[in-house]
Amino acid sequence: MMEEKMLVLSYDLQWFAKDGPGGEKTEPATSKKLKDAREEGKVAKSQELNSAAMLIALFMSLRIFVSYVGNGFIGVFHLFYTMIPDIISTQRDGMTVQSAEGVLTQGYLQLLRLAAPFLIAGFVVAIVISIVQVGWQVSTKPLQPKLDKFNPVNGFKRIFSKDSLFNLFVSILKIVLIFYVAYTCVRDQANNLFILYEIPLNQAISLIGEIIIDTGLRISLCYLIVGLADYIYQRIRFNEDMKMTKQEVKDEYKNTEGDPQIKGQQRQRMREASQRRMMQDVPKADVIITNPTHIAVAIRYDAEVENAPTVLAKGEDYLAQKIRETAKENGVEIIENKPLARALYATVEVGEQIPPELYQAVAEILAVVYSKR
Repeated sequence: MMEEKMLVLSYDLQWFAKDGPGGEKTEPATSKKLKDAREEGKVAKSQELNSAAMLIALFMSLRIFVSYVGNGFIGVFHLFYTMIPDIISTQRDGMTVQSAEGVLTQGYLQLLRLAAPFLIAGFVVAIVISIVQVGWQVSTKPLQPKLDKFNPVNGFKRIFSKDSLFNLFVSILKIVLIFYVAYTCVRDQANNLFILYEIPLNQAISLIGEIIIDTGLRISLCYLIVGLADYIYQRIRFNEDMKMTKQEVKDEYKNTEGDPQIKGQQRQRMREASQRRMMQDVPKADVIITNPTHIAVAIRYDAEVENAPTVLAKGEDYLAQKIRETAKENGVEIIENKPLARALYATVEVGEQIPPELYQAVAEILAVVYSKR
């Protein structure tokens, strides 16, 4: 009985896990993360849609200015057929390499001059479509080299990722559509193609141009459908890639807004400092109006300086108790008046003067206090 040997390859499943600390990415991206991604050039953009729009603009321009293009091609043919005989008849050595280069250069310049407006139109349309997709954003960060791109593990993940499979599917679909549309267009024009040798040059060029433009427009429209589908996919993929883990959201909040615990501690220290300053003013008060135990409000009135009595301190429960204790230690009068204490505590902040509607009630209490002095 033969022994079977098995080869076991060990690998880490984390190689295929999504990047990002804190568990699964379930939270939508914050505005800060979207802004940072945009500055780095990471946006939901379809190159296929740009290419489709550029092709449509190119072939539509050719359709509109077909006579201009036809005359231009005739001019190029005329250039070749007139320059070559002239060179042969005027030069002793006939057509040399230098002469041929000169003729080709002239022909290339004519073709470039002929095609330049249409190429520029397609380029402008591509830029407009890009701006429509993602807005105006110029970033050089995608061009900067990144060391992680040379990581073989990351490269392996990119090769077998969903994006790579989708791009492969789109490429195959484009090839199939182009071949199918081109085949159907040529098949429909087969009868016209067979008579090219029997018609004048002008008509032949016009016929070929018409076939090329019709074929290009059909391919461009199919390409546009592919581009729209790709744009929808890119939007969905971008939103998925931008999702954050709960821990990432917490960390971002800490970095932008500050640690909630630290901010809470800072607010607590600020409240304590404010209370200490407030308690230092209690001995300056003329009277403490209480609830009697839950609320305490310290009032001072200096007729030479102030137009109305001012609240120096206020508090409830423990703080009210501390105000009463400080008042007793410093001989400040304490008077119980529940409605007035509640009204002062609810409507007047520390350092503010009392409102006119409370003048009468406070004046009666101050009169009692002054009568005891």
